[in-house]
Amino acid sequence: MTRHEWVCPYAAIEPATGVNVALQAPLVNTPPMGVFLELLGAELGPMDHAVLSMGGARRHKSGTLKVPDNVTIPILPPFSPELNPLEHLRAYFRSHHFSYRIFDDYQHLLDAGAEAWQQLTPDLLRSVCVCDSITPELER
Repeated sequence: MTRHEWVCPYAAIEPATGVNVALQAPLVNTPPMGVFLELLGAELGPMDHAVLSMGGARRHKSGTLKVPDNVTIPILPPFSPELNPLEHLRAYFRSHHFSYRIFDDYQHLLDAGAEAWQQLTPDLLRSVCVCDSITPELER
């Protein structure tokens, strides 16, 4: 019998600088999304405001999702993952850290996710997440 367990990353990055905030959770739904947004809002400075582009998943638009005042969430058009820098990062993680791997247990999976995230550098984030056709003013 094959058994699967999941680690779901919640992340926000600023592609031009590489500044990022991330959280791992066992589920993709509204409660962990709310925890992540609270964490993101708390990480921002008093004069900072985050614009966090997201797809149209229910957890992003739920009426119960509390969005901090210093975070704005524009919903991207359907079927446009190329507009979301984190989609590029997700593909990078799959190809460089998680393909063809079997994890001993759930903790091993969590540790692998944390280790992969910790290996990110501002230069790597810019390289993976900045799309010239969308953000031509940013240097790679």
